[in-house]
Amino acid sequence: MKFTKMHGIGNDYIYVNCFEEAVSEPEKVSVVLSDVRKGIGSDGLVLIMPSDIADFRMRIFNADGSEAMMCGNATRCIGKYVYERGLTNKTEVSLETNSGIKYLTLFVENGIVELVSVDMGKAILVPRDIPVKSALDRFIAQPVNAGGDKYKLTCVSMGNPHAVLFTENIYSIDLEKVGPLFENHELFPNRINTEFIEVVDDHTLNMRVWERGSGETYACGTGACAAAVAAVLNGFCKRDEEILIHLRGGDLRITYRSDETVIMRGPAAFICDGTVDDNYINEAKENVICRS
Repeated sequence: MKFTKMHGIGNDYIYVNCFEEAVSEPEKVSVVLSDVRKGIGSDGLVLIMPSDIADFRMRIFNADGSEAMMCGNATRCIGKYVYERGLTNKTEVSLETNSGIKYLTLFVENGIVELVSVDMGKAILVPRDIPVKSALDRFIAQPVNAGGDKYKLTCVSMGNPHAVLFTENIYSIDLEKVGPLFENHELFPNRINTEFIEVVDDHTLNMRVWERGSGETYACGTGACAAAVAAVLNGFCKRDEEILIHLRGGDLRITYRSDETVIMRGPAAFICDGTVDDNYINEAKENVICRS
C-alpha cells in the first residue's frame, strides 16, 4: 500500500489516496501504522476519498483506532495534497467530513500550496450537542472536579468535542497525568479533547492539547478553533479579529466571526512518501483491538 506522511504544524498523519488504494478495516490499519516502533509512527490515518456531495471526502482515524469526526490540520494537508498531486486544479475546494462539508481556500505560489484557509463552519455551544452532560444553555467557565482538583472549563464543538482550560504555566503541566482525567470524565459521553491555554494578550494565545485517542499532540486545528471561540466567550479576545495561537508544532491564525463561523489559516507540509507491506498489515491487524 502506498502512503504519504504529512503534518500540519506537527500534527502528523498517514495519508492514503483512496482514488488509487483500497483500505480494509482502516481502524485497525491506523493502530498498526501509527505505532512508532512497529509501524510508521503518526497521530493516525487519513483516507482521501471520492465524494458524491463535495470535491473530496476524508475519513480520519486516531492512533487508537477510533474514528474522528474531522481534523483541522488534516483538512489543510488534504488541500495541499490534492492540488500538488494533481487531483484538482482548483484553489477553492470542498471537503466532505463526518461533521459536514468544509470549504478550503488554497494560497498557491509557483505551484506550491503555501497556506490553506478553512471555513470550519459554526461553533457548537449547546452542551447536549457537543456533547456534555449538562442542562445549561452553554458550558462557559464552569467548575469541574477532576482528580481531586477543581477546574473551570469552557466546552465547544467544532465537529468534535473540546474542553478549554485557561491557566498559567502550561508548559509545566504534566499532561500525561492531567489529560486523561478530562478525556475520560463522566461529563463527556464521547470522551473529549482538552486545550490548555495561556493568554498572552488580546490577540495571542499559547496552547497545549491532549487529544482523545492520541494523547498530547503538537497541534490540533479544531482545538485551536475551539480555544479562540472560548477566548472570545470568556472576554480574553474579540470577535472578527484574527487570533494568533502558538502551538508546540507551530502557529495557527483563527478568526471567530460575528456570524458564529470560524476561519482557520495555516500551513501544511509533506514529510515523505512510501509503501508498506500488505502482508505485514494483514498479519498485524489480527492482534489489534480498537477503541470505539
